[in-house]
Amino acid sequence: MAKLELTGVYPPITTPFTENGDVDFNAFDKNMAKWNETGLAGFVVFGSNGEYVYLTEQEKLALVKACVGACAQGKKVIVGSGCESTRATIELTNKCAQLGADAALIITPHYYKGKMDRAALREHFFTVANNSEIPILVYNVPKFTGINLDPDFVAELATHPNIVGIKDSSGNVTQLAQLISMTPDDFNVLVGTANVFFPGLMLGVRGGIQALATCCPNECVEIYQLYKEGKYEEAKELQLRMIPVNNAITATFGIAGLKAAMDMLGYIGGFPRRPLLPLKEEDKTKLRGILEKAKLL
Repeated sequence: MAKLELTGVYPPITTPFTENGDVDFNAFDKNMAKWNETGLAGFVVFGSNGEYVYLTEQEKLALVKACVGACAQGKKVIVGSGCESTRATIELTNKCAQLGADAALIITPHYYKGKMDRAALREHFFTVANNSEIPILVYNVPKFTGINLDPDFVAELATHPNIVGIKDSSGNVTQLAQLISMTPDDFNVLVGTANVFFPGLMLGVRGGIQALATCCPNECVEIYQLYKEGKYEEAKELQLRMIPVNNAITATFGIAGLKAAMDMLGYIGGFPRRPLLPLKEEDKTKLRGILEKAKLL
C-alpha cells in the first residue's frame, strides 16, 4: 500500500483562548473558515504553536473534533499527539484517529533527555508506529526538546511502513539535504520553519509545516506554487520578504507575537494561555511596522 503523501503547506494552527483562559471554539471556527478559503493543504492541530503543552486531553480531543468537522474537503488534519510516554502517545493518537485525523505528528520525548538515546527513541517511535491506527510523522524540534534526530537515525525510522515522514524544525539546510538523500522517495520530508522553505523546496522537500502559514497562509502557499511553476526568482524574492515576519512571530515575540499578527491580519489570535503573556503594546507597534514593511498591511 502506498504511503500517505503530504505535499504543500500546513499551518500548525493556534488555539485561541478567551481572556479568562478558556478555549474559544467560536474563534477557532471562524479561523478555520478563513483558512479553508486558501490553498493550504491541511492543518496541524495542537502542535507547538497550538500551545499543546497547556491543553488538557479533553481540550485536545475537542479541538480535533472541531478541526475535522470544519476542514474543507481534500485538506488533511494532522494531530500533534506525541506525549512523554509511549503508552500515552499511542492512546491519544488512536483517540484522535477515531475522530477522523489523517496522521499524527510525534514529538521526541525529552523530559528525561539524558536517557533518550537511540535505543530508547527507536523503541518509542517503532512501538507507536506499530500500534497507531494512522500514519505517523516524526517531529524533530531540537530548540524545544534539546534532542536532534540525526539523518541516519531518521533513515532507520523511515524503514517502518507506518512512519511516513518528518517535520524537521532544526532550520539546518545541510540536515534537510541529508534527510532527503538518505530516506526513500516516498518519505515525506517537511520543513518546520518558514525561513528555509524555499531552499528546502529546491533541495526536494515535499512541503512545510510552518508557523508563518497560520497568519500568512497565502504568501506561504504562493512560495510553494511559484516553486512548482519554476518561477524561482519570484519565489526567492517572496521568501526573503517574509523572513523578517517569520523571525518576529517565532524567535522575537513567540506565540504572543503570532497571535497578535493574526489579529492584525484578519484572523482571531486571541490570548495566549498563562503563563504566556499577551504581547506588550510597544511590541505590537514594532510588529505592525514589520508587517507593513513586508507589505502585509
